[in-house]
Amino acid sequence: MKLANLLTPKAIKVLSSTSSKKRLLADIGELADTTYGLDASRVVEALLARESLGPTGVGHGVALPHARLDGLEEVVGLFVLLEKPVDFGSVDRQPVDLAFSLFAPENAGVEHLKALALVSRTLRDPNVCAKLRANPSPGTLYTILTEAEGVKAA
Repeated sequence: MKLANLLTPKAIKVLSSTSSKKRLLADIGELADTTYGLDASRVVEALLARESLGPTGVGHGVALPHARLDGLEEVVGLFVLLEKPVDFGSVDRQPVDLAFSLFAPENAGVEHLKALALVSRTLRDPNVCAKLRANPSPGTLYTILTEAEGVKAA
């Protein structure tokens, strides 16, 4: 599995005025709607339900909000760079400025977990995160994300 299989260039957005975790999740819902045709309110509801189990802010300014959605055919992803970090209830209490969302079919099983592990490994690399933070262009962000795994595999 590769990030390029989970992400399209249209699934990347730079947000300049997100003010809270709830607003970020709403922005992710809107992006899921425009990119994949997913119902924004269903996406937000599913993300909030997942967050109620425990925050998906994994530390170092990174959040991995994810949910299972009925009607999806495959695991898909979205990436958001926030120009102004927001409190996300992360494990290290640091605000979040990088959010990679994954949406999986209700019965995805191991594919969802493999995708989550891949994203987590990629965004655990401080060099990748530094490049993402330094390049607020969606096209460049897509390239950084999809090429990061190729460098590791070499």
